[in-house]
Amino acid sequence: MNDALALPVGTTLDRFIQRKQEDFPFATGELSQLLRDIVLAAKIVARDISRFDLETVGHMGTENVQGEQQQKLDVIANIRFIRALRNGGEVCTIVSEEEEDLIHTGNQHAKYIVAMDPVDGSSNIDVNIPVGTIFAIYRRLSEANADGTLEDCLQQGTRQVAAGYILYGASTMLVYSTGRGVNGFTYEATLGEFFLSHPDIKTPNMGSQYSCNEANVSSFPLGIQNYLAYCKSEKYSSRYIGSLVADFHRNLVKGGIYFYPGSTKNPGGKLRLLYECNPLAFLAEQAGGKATDGVERILDKQPTELHERCPLVIGSADMVEKVRRYMTL
Repeated sequence: MNDALALPVGTTLDRFIQRKQEDFPFATGELSQLLRDIVLAAKIVARDISRFDLETVGHMGTENVQGEQQQKLDVIANIRFIRALRNGGEVCTIVSEEEEDLIHTGNQHAKYIVAMDPVDGSSNIDVNIPVGTIFAIYRRLSEANADGTLEDCLQQGTRQVAAGYILYGASTMLVYSTGRGVNGFTYEATLGEFFLSHPDIKTPNMGSQYSCNEANVSSFPLGIQNYLAYCKSEKYSSRYIGSLVADFHRNLVKGGIYFYPGSTKNPGGKLRLLYECNPLAFLAEQAGGKATDGVERILDKQPTELHERCPLVIGSADMVEKVRRYMTL
């Protein structure tokens, strides 16, 4: 008998979630169901992306609240996730990159808030570069029996109860954390299941690659320019895809650093604090890495508006700390 035929299939995401449910006695299953709702939408979006035809690529001809050109996939994925979260019943209010205002689901008794970027890097989809979904989950602060409030959504990153991303690439992966380490799951489309493929991810303290758009280096703060010069002197490899989830995932697994600092054009940074910086910072720290805006810890920042932008330096702990030292010289 071929030994390969006897290998175990592995741990499915659903079974993994069930096993971990005891970590959250206060949730009585709601958080587990919420994660399943996100996974359902992710499967549908993965299917949409895999079709890669004229129905899912190209510009919509409209701009989102950020002033960015909306891709067809942005709109499609936004609808998929909102519908899944509304129908799942565990989320009262959603913050989406694609919507200017809060999205109330009608589930006024629900305990959770979700902030999300339905498809990060969507401008790359028509050239077949990996893109991703990023999400952060918070417990609401306000009393139930009403829609979620702005205060519910503007919580510090330290108050996230879960965060993660879905990477749509050569394979579809879900990487998430509920504050007890980081685990990665790979989607097996023929079975319709995510399987645990990267248990207890630990990012190396030090790496030898950096990710940034070097075309903007002359407009970066001096500390970042000096750190880049240091990277070159150490012969670090430059690895920049231009798709945040893909760049972050590579550095998370292999070690490295990603930065999108403020610039003369965007002194406050370009990435969004609530649904890009906070969830990725949560994952980085849970995996042993660090995330700052160059000086301050990302998770300690107090959001003041839904689509607030923020500089981001994230990755291997020793590399992020070195950037912070350069920035404070």
